Amino acid sequence: MRLADRVRDIGTETAFEAAGRARALEAQGRDIIHLEIGEPDFDTPPNVREAAKRALDAGFTHYGPPLGMPQLREAIAADATRRKGFSVDPANVVVTPGAKPVMYYTMLALGEPGVEIIVPDPGFPIYESMARFTGATVVPIPLRQEHDFRIDIDELRDLVTERTRLIVINSPHNPCGSILTPDDLAAIADIAIERDLIVLADEIYGRLQYDGEFHSIAALPGMPERTIVLDGFSKTYSMTGWRLGYAIVPPELVPVFSRLIINSVSCTSSFSQLAAVEALTGPQDAVDAMVQEFRARRTLVVDGLNALPGVTCRMPHGAFYAFPDVSGTGMSGPQLAERLLLEADVSVLSGTAFGSVGRDHIRVSYANSRQNITQALERMAALLARTAIVPGGPLS
Repeated sequence: MRLADRVRDIGTETAFEAAGRARALEAQGRDIIHLEIGEPDFDTPPNVREAAKRALDAGFTHYGPPLGMPQLREAIAADATRRKGFSVDPANVVVTPGAKPVMYYTMLALGEPGVEIIVPDPGFPIYESMARFTGATVVPIPLRQEHDFRIDIDELRDLVTERTRLIVINSPHNPCGSILTPDDLAAIADIAIERDLIVLADEIYGRLQYDGEFHSIAALPGMPERTIVLDGFSKTYSMTGWRLGYAIVPPELVPVFSRLIINSVSCTSSFSQLAAVEALTGPQDAVDAMVQEFRARRTLVVDGLNALPGVTCRMPHGAFYAFPDVSGTGMSGPQLAERLLLEADVSVLSGTAFGSVGRDHIRVSYANSRQNITQALERMAALLARTAIVPGGPLS
């Protein structure tokens, strides 16, 4: 079969591949601890599930409006206005089946040959793969540990050219758990306004920030009209399998997103949208409890990683990932991730799954129980204890 080059070259999300390998080992009788998938290990709150059942019984099983049901768009606008700090018109809200379509539609709307798109490195891999899919040139902006995995504003300014059209930011950040400070956001906004750029602000982990208040770049003067805000329900409400995301877009992009939705998925399921209305407007106790549990796990995993020989880990400020530097073990991120899976029955991701800067890192998801995290750390310690460290070189 003669495939188009763009299909052959499209990237993927390594977390699913790693989880698949781990499950294959489990099928052979191995006891694998999963620290690779970015999925909360909590059930969807009961009130949300009940709302979906009521919607199904009421017959909400048919096509809905491509941009989303009015009651959900209104609930999202009210919630975003309250939490993100800028006035959101429901007419500018677009509901999608998961948050990835927001990335996809943004890249399709703005990316083309001759255009440059700046993405974080390390960063969620779909940013890069979707940008390349459109023929655009991907320009990585390095996020370094010594800068707390934040964007270096001077470096960003130097990367912007006449061909730059879009900057992608993610705060709280996957895989590093870092956040952009208010000063960072203000500086990025200044660059975007000065150079007439669009910003895709991935805020999917906005409710999972542990230090300080969440800030959206769209709340800054001059930014609502040039920011595409990406958010959703997967992480905050443990609704990964429901496939519910949304975008807040400038008015000019609403009809563009509408056409792309009609040409790809038609609409998002109606009963799940009514469940999302309940998620936003109902009790938030389950979310608060989940955040508190993640806060405790964050301390457990970071302290445990820093106790391992050759491993250093900064405290993440948001999301549910740690991104330790493992170069002191004598192994690269890919080498250690492989050995942890095959020799210690612990599944993590190599930092290179998120870009070249992550070569000396692994990503550890603490979306697992404290008991399993503790056991995983013990297995990691046992592997490193029986392996001689060769500074600057691979292990034997």
